[in-house]
Amino acid sequence: MLRRLHHEQPESFAFTEANRAWAEAQITKYPEGRQASAVIPLLWRAQEQEGWLTRPAIEHVADMLDMAYIRALEVASFYFMFQLQPVGSVAHIQICGTTSCMICGAEDLVGVCRDKIAPNAHEVSADGKFSWEEVECLGACANAPMAQIGKDYYEDLTAERLVEILDELAAGKVPVPGPQNGRYASEPASGLTTLKEFDSGQTKYNASVQLATDIGDTVKRIDGTEVPMLAPWREKGANHQPADPAVNVKEPPKQEAAKDQPVEKAPKAKADDTGVSKAEAQAKEKGKPESKRAPEDKAGKAEKAVPKSKAKAGDKATADAGEGTKPELLSEAREGGPDDLKYIKGVGPKLEQALHDMGVFHFDQIASWTDEEVAWADQNLVGFKGRVSRDDWVSQAKILAEGGTTEFSDRAKKGDVY
Repeated sequence: MLRRLHHEQPESFAFTEANRAWAEAQITKYPEGRQASAVIPLLWRAQEQEGWLTRPAIEHVADMLDMAYIRALEVASFYFMFQLQPVGSVAHIQICGTTSCMICGAEDLVGVCRDKIAPNAHEVSADGKFSWEEVECLGACANAPMAQIGKDYYEDLTAERLVEILDELAAGKVPVPGPQNGRYASEPASGLTTLKEFDSGQTKYNASVQLATDIGDTVKRIDGTEVPMLAPWREKGANHQPADPAVNVKEPPKQEAAKDQPVEKAPKAKADDTGVSKAEAQAKEKGKPESKRAPEDKAGKAEKAVPKSKAKAGDKATADAGEGTKPELLSEAREGGPDDLKYIKGVGPKLEQALHDMGVFHFDQIASWTDEEVAWADQNLVGFKGRVSRDDWVSQAKILAEGGTTEFSDRAKKGDVY
């Protein structure tokens, strides 16, 4: 039951280009400030790409979602669906060992895994192709015993059939998922007792098995090119912006107008590609406080914001944007080198580099920031907005600049943080 990161880790992780596009699309499902809600699907896609969840992958996802590393690690270590150790290059076999499967022969399937793969669960076979584990109920009790191999269920198994399946997988084949004893789905093994007029011969496989064979990714690593990278919620105006009433919204029931009173129909507003009409956008902008409105150029048009995925802290495009007053910045660290800004709670390796890029190298720089300068830093640390005030960097920096320590800096010095 102990869930820890594997002792051997790769040096880095990066999504494939297609998987990153998919991940960024998932993030748009959630409103500003709630992007961390996408942590499970992004961690899952990282595992689908690599086979298991590495520390660099967890930290990469945390960086994308502006989360502390420990928060993403808490999610990854809590859910048993995340594999925190290497798995077989061909397939990871999950044997259901709960009541129905246990009664019907799951222990024999576990014995096959011990003999053909490795003596212990979560060990990779000598040829590196397979790994296995026993799991809790997978919900296919009517077809016990069963196992999940890769992404699909193999049901009605016997020890002999599992041996054959492993041999087929080792040879580069992917056996057809589903019942392995000739059953169509989960009807009684002795034959139908109701709905006898149903003819399973009209389709070769049941719907689940047919979909699995059509997609063909049972034990395949997912690099994002297998299926279209769609974000259908965007097409419906659901990118956390109100949809134009004229787009994808049913009209209310029409009321009978008075006989002698003509009814004037309001012209439908044309929506742009975000699903928001120009009139709505202007109304929304006028309703904002002056400080929140988009800056306007000489032509009166709002300047386009730099996309978050492409902007970096310190970029010229954002250097003077937002509220507050720009603090005094340095072109390089003073003699003796920069302070270890990671001793400030809320500053990790990535954020420390962002501060260096911006021109912040020393505790006393942060300690001297006024409220207006804090507001500027909160706005201009792209990807880390609000972090300065949220973690009260100024108070921490004042203590550290005077040679003192905080509870967090003491832990950081011992290596208990990053």
